[in-house]
Amino acid sequence: MFTFEKQEVFRSSKKANITRLGSWRWRRGDRMRRRQFIQLVGVSSAWPLIAHAQQIAANRGNAKIGVLWHAGNADEEKVYLDVLTKAFSDLGYLEGKNVMFLHRFPAEQPDRFRQFAEDLVDQRADVIVAVTQRGAMELKRATGAIPVVFVIGVNPVGSGLIESLARPGGNLTGLSVMTLDTSGKRIGLLKEAVPTLKRLALLIDTNDPIAANPSPYVSAAKALGLEAGPVEVPTPDAIETAFSSASEDRYDAAIVIGSMLFNERERVGRAALAHRMPTGSVIAEMVPHGLLMSYGQDFPDFFRKAAGYVDKILKGAKPADLPVEQPTRFKLVINLQAAKALGLAIPATLLMSADEVIE
Repeated sequence: MFTFEKQEVFRSSKKANITRLGSWRWRRGDRMRRRQFIQLVGVSSAWPLIAHAQQIAANRGNAKIGVLWHAGNADEEKVYLDVLTKAFSDLGYLEGKNVMFLHRFPAEQPDRFRQFAEDLVDQRADVIVAVTQRGAMELKRATGAIPVVFVIGVNPVGSGLIESLARPGGNLTGLSVMTLDTSGKRIGLLKEAVPTLKRLALLIDTNDPIAANPSPYVSAAKALGLEAGPVEVPTPDAIETAFSSASEDRYDAAIVIGSMLFNERERVGRAALAHRMPTGSVIAEMVPHGLLMSYGQDFPDFFRKAAGYVDKILKGAKPADLPVEQPTRFKLVINLQAAKALGLAIPATLLMSADEVIE
């Protein structure tokens, strides 16, 4: 018998074998059916993920992995595409033998991000890697069933990608960058390298939804006693004009923000040196092309870890149960060649703290 504090017995029926206690007394058989109903409701809400997990199991040994990049082709993504390919190879995934990669290159075009997200869903990929925040958002819109691993998640909880870092929930998980949280440190290091720094230009890729809000950098600069102002860079052809404008407005240094500017890192580096503008970034892979320095997470390591997430999912792990990882190590890279061209003497203490020095 299952009782409640208040019981009102109305009548008993042997035929029905039911005793009504108020409106909440259940016969034992009814309670079992009620449990089954609740369990069915819970399972039905998770059914897309369960069905896809069964698809992954059926495809084991012949995985189909989608990758939604952000640049326009494989050459532009080579620096990270090679890292990701090797990471999968080290885990035993060999193209043409036991895995098919579906690479999509949206060329920074919002409509193509959406188009390729839908295409990868239509292609029934087992798992999809979303390189950028924009790609992850489009994939979240496109599917609730296919597991998605994001590589560069900027504030994934606040943006609605996941429920929490520890328990992402749903079908997305991956890695969270801390580019905004470390903006003060980045500016401080640039100030140490450029002692005359008073005014900082923020060269912003206006088509990048994350970069389009420079307020964390403005606040961080103000806390360091500096004035920071945005300089918009809407297209690759505007890079030269942006550096020229920053120089004419007597900015002492610059920080570049946004994925398009990473794609155009060679052009950015040339313009920075041509206008004698000490320039910093969050991405180490930009520095050899003429930037003065970078401070941020190890992006190649993030791609290696993303491959590990995919491997776990293909082996049966649920995205909802894989915590989102944050960086534990940050790299400082300094370009002494650029410093020499700019007439800067980098302090010895700063060089000693660098993880990599380009001579």
